[in-house]
Amino acid sequence: MAKLPLLFFLLFLSLKSGGNMIMVNGQKTRCVAKPSSDQATLLSNLNYACSHVDCRVLQKGCPCSSPENLMNRASIAMNLYYRSKGTDHWNCDFRGSALVVVTDPSYGNCIYA
Repeated sequence: MAKLPLLFFLLFLSLKSGGNMIMVNGQKTRCVAKPSSDQATLLSNLNYACSHVDCRVLQKGCPCSSPENLMNRASIAMNLYYRSKGTDHWNCDFRGSALVVVTDPSYGNCIYA
């Protein structure tokens, strides 16, 4: 658990430098919605991201279609956008409603790239 603050510090330094965000301390980064985001913001982020990237993994019966909650769906779409546009911190801003994380949020067969 003591390593967690160090990882966030390293993430902060990487964001501050404006460098490529592919790896932080040897770990891949992902983009997820901030837990404090409201439903309207999540829906806007989902729609925006899916207008720019292929979000078929969210369709019913696909690996990331469940659980069907807006936080989950928006995070997956936002991460798809972040990965496709380049893993620079500005591709995971979504008007301040997103976070770059090093923790892998993948679950079951739904793999965050």
